[in-house]
Formats: sequence, C-alpha cells, structure tokens
Amino acid sequence: MGPFLTVIVVAVLILLISAVKVFREYERGVVFMLGRFWKVKGPGLVLIIPVIQQVVRVDLRTIVMDVPSQDVISKDNVSVRVNAVLYFRVVVPENAIIQVENYYEATSQLAQTTLRSVLGQHELDEMLSERERLNSDVQKILDSQTDNWGIKVSNVEIKRVDLDESMIRAIARQAEAERERRAKVIHAEGELQASDKLLQASQVLAQQPQAMQLRYLQTLAAIAGNNNSTIVFPMPIELGDILSNMATKKS
Repeated sequence: MGPFLTVIVVAVLILLISAVKVFREYERGVVFMLGRFWKVKGPGLVLIIPVIQQVVRVDLRTIVMDVPSQDVISKDNVSVRVNAVLYFRVVVPENAIIQVENYYEATSQLAQTTLRSVLGQHELDEMLSERERLNSDVQKILDSQTDNWGIKVSNVEIKRVDLDESMIRAIARQAEAERERRAKVIHAEGELQASDKLLQASQVLAQQPQAMQLRYLQTLAAIAGNNNSTIVFPMPIELGDILSNMATKKS
C-alpha cells in the first residue's frame, strides 16, 4: 500500500467517524443541508453526510438561570435591588437555533429587562407581600416573548428584595407606629365595651333595689377578706331594715 492510498484510507475513516453522531435522550440535532434547515434528528445514532450536512446539538433539559441583581425604582419611588431565578427549556429545537443567535443569552437579557419593567409598576409593599402574583406576571410575559424562539418559560421566582439601611429603618418605624395604633384602637374598643356593660349593670341595679343591697354586701365581704384592719362603712337604712326582717323571721 503506497503512501497515497494510505492517506485516502485515513481520510475515508475520518469522514466515516465524523459522519456518526450519538445523541442522548435529552439531546436533539438540528441538521442543515448545504446551509438550509433539513430536519431535527435524535436521540440515538444519527448519520450525517460530511461537508454537505452540518448538525447543531440542542439540550432539551430544563435550564436554571440565575438572573443578576437588578436596580429597580418602585412606583412609590423606592430604590431596591432585586434578583430572581428563571426556569426554562427548549421545546422547538430548530427555532432555538434559527430564530435567535444565542437563545441562552437572549433569554437572560430579556429576563433582566422584564423584571425591571414589571416590578417598576408596583409599590414596595406589593413587592414584599405579593411575590406570587409578581412571579406569575413576569413568567407570563417571558413565556409569550420567547415563544417564537421555541422556548418555554415554566417558572420565575423572585429570590430577594434588598433595601438600603435608611429604608429599613423607615419601614421599622412605620411598623412600630402601626402596632401602637392597633393597640390604642383595641384599648379604646375595650373601654367602650366595658362602659356599655357598666351602663347595663347600672340599669338593672336601678330597677332592683334588693340587687343593689346584695352587691353592697358582696363588696363588704370582699374588702373584709383582703384587709385585717377595721373598716367602718355607713349602712343604708334600707339595708338595716332588710337585716332586721331577716332576723325576725329566723326568731
């Protein structure tokens, strides 16, 4: 075998090896023939015609993307830093390769701008208390805008909303003032209810003089049980009559 024949055999072997492609279960190959899209192949063993056909691998697994922290000015003019995490996957491999140059970078940039745009339409209290709704809003916008790229955005989670120290102190003062306000309202409501009950009790006692005398005796008994010193109370005439009548009945 001459040197020329050896070169030919080696070249053929290299072409055959390059023509064999193996795609895993989560991979697909976008095949181009003479620069034009032909078909999507895989998974498994795929044969590619060298030179004439080219193939681009596409991963179909869910990608977890950490969206960098974004400076956001809320609707009530509060400056915050927000970061989030994005879950997406390729569902149409040919669109992810043909419609956009780099679908990963494009999705990352779109996520950052969408996050700033959506959160800037809400006040700080909504960012802190309504994250589920904001997550859903961002996810729907991203999913609709990446649909032409063959990408499905399944979930968006806002991880942190960071405030500067002055704003944290202002929020703490606001929370303390709110707690004091609620305490005063509860105390006032308690006083109102107590005054209503006292008014009802006074009306009942006014209609029943005997009940008033019994209440007087209960008060005397309570004071006598709590103190050892001698206490002199004026006794109403009506109470003396009641006690004398009771003594007469017993005798």
